[in-house]
Amino acid sequence: MVDVGAKAVTERVAVASGIVRMKPATAKLINAGKVAKGDVVATARIAGILAAKRTGELIPLCHPLPIDFVDVRLSVDERGGRVSLEAEARIRARTGVEMEALTAVSVAALTIYDMCKAVDRGMVIEDVCLVRKSGGRSGDWKREDA
Repeated sequence: MVDVGAKAVTERVAVASGIVRMKPATAKLINAGKVAKGDVVATARIAGILAAKRTGELIPLCHPLPIDFVDVRLSVDERGGRVSLEAEARIRARTGVEMEALTAVSVAALTIYDMCKAVDRGMVIEDVCLVRKSGGRSGDWKREDA
């Protein structure tokens, strides 16, 4: 791991996003709460939060961090056949929480796929990316096409 011991402790925030594309009928099932495996939105949200908390165990050389806050927000678009995901992570530490936000979105998206694959194996997880981050030596950053 990179030695971050000499870095200053600062407030750090990271926001990541992603999309799960699917048939409109699948999105309608999710919104109606009629997916056989249960409440897709609630389960994906919790899966993403848990994943953010365990990022240091999942990604080699990633620092295990005591996250102060993490949230995963999902929005279902029935007509467009998609679920949009956004994760935000915050911490006061010597290193950033970009990987935690990205891991949260990724695992939440995988959870949606797992819960809905019986009705729609053609789903696609796409556009997982860092949207913005703040804090630390490199300062603030925002995706230009966001």
